[in-house]
Amino acid sequence: MPKDAPPRWDRRMQQRLARGEAAALGELYDRFASLVHSLAHRVLGEEKAADRITREVFGYIWENPDAYDPKEGSMRSWVARIAQSQAVDRLRQAERGRGSHEELEQKVRSASAAARADFIVTSMPAPLRAALELAYFKRRDYRQAAADLQITEDEARRRLRLGLQLLSTANTLPLEDTTPPGYGPHSYGTPR
Repeated sequence: MPKDAPPRWDRRMQQRLARGEAAALGELYDRFASLVHSLAHRVLGEEKAADRITREVFGYIWENPDAYDPKEGSMRSWVARIAQSQAVDRLRQAERGRGSHEELEQKVRSASAAARADFIVTSMPAPLRAALELAYFKRRDYRQAAADLQITEDEARRRLRLGLQLLSTANTLPLEDTTPPGYGPHSYGTPR
């Protein structure tokens, strides 16, 4: 199987959604609603706004299942991009007129970076996440993390280094919205 082939689940889910299977939307919601909600909450900082974004994202997916292109990445990433883009649009609307354009864009960049960091952490393999959680939340150094995880110190250093490298990419996206077409940057099919 080619390296860039999308997972079978993603292709089947898209086909089921395109056929209008309500059960498929329920399955997709069960799988990704917490991701969508947490990304939206991270950007907007409000429970009700995150709830609204979650409903809008799944409404958009239901109405536009063919907008997903498996060649562009996983369905999880697609759903996350829609959620983040919608939340950022909502943040821009809410903050418009409350300061300078530069202040607004700085707030949007900060919220977007935080949401990307959350997505990166939840997407990384469990061994990397476990090492980072020990280092960050429990203030363990690599030796202590190695002992806690019952791995070698070299492996603990490798996991921490790789996890931090992945997290460092949260701030590396360009300032302008470069979301690929079909990934919902400005037209979701839902009222705003």
